[in-house]
Amino acid sequence: MTDTKNIILNTLAVSQKIRRIAYQILESNSNEKEVVIVGIVGNGLLLAKKLVVDLNKISDIKTTLCEIVVNKKNPLDPIRTTLNEKDYKNKSIVLVDDVLNSGATLIYAVKHFLNVPLKRFKTAVLVNRNHKKYPVKADFKGISLSTSINEHVVVEFNKNETIAYLM
Repeated sequence: MTDTKNIILNTLAVSQKIRRIAYQILESNSNEKEVVIVGIVGNGLLLAKKLVVDLNKISDIKTTLCEIVVNKKNPLDPIRTTLNEKDYKNKSIVLVDDVLNSGATLIYAVKHFLNVPLKRFKTAVLVNRNHKKYPVKADFKGISLSTSINEHVVVEFNKNETIAYLM
């Protein structure tokens, strides 16, 4: 099935990228007691869960996982999170998604958190596509790709395999 796809990252490479991002998050938050890892529902949340596992392996910093729901077809719809504002107020947050394409999903998720005072706010993505329409960047990224606007990056999280490929 995957033989017709242009694989960018195989399971091992994805694992290595996640581990490296976890170390970068740790370095960025070395003076913190807690970091809130916020995964955008779908693949962003799956990536966030993997980051939390790796962070817990390499550090004793408390990691709190939060899910954020952004309607990608209508990002102006109300945004929901699994944490209350008091649970992330004055804390360090890392917002996670699988692919940064236009930046729309990330920017609307960022906007949600700007209503609350935070210590630090960073973003992490597995694949950064460099086609941003919005002024948002990935602070931590697994790989950056310069692709054509017609190409599409897909990340598949399966039980025994995680791959990123270009369509």
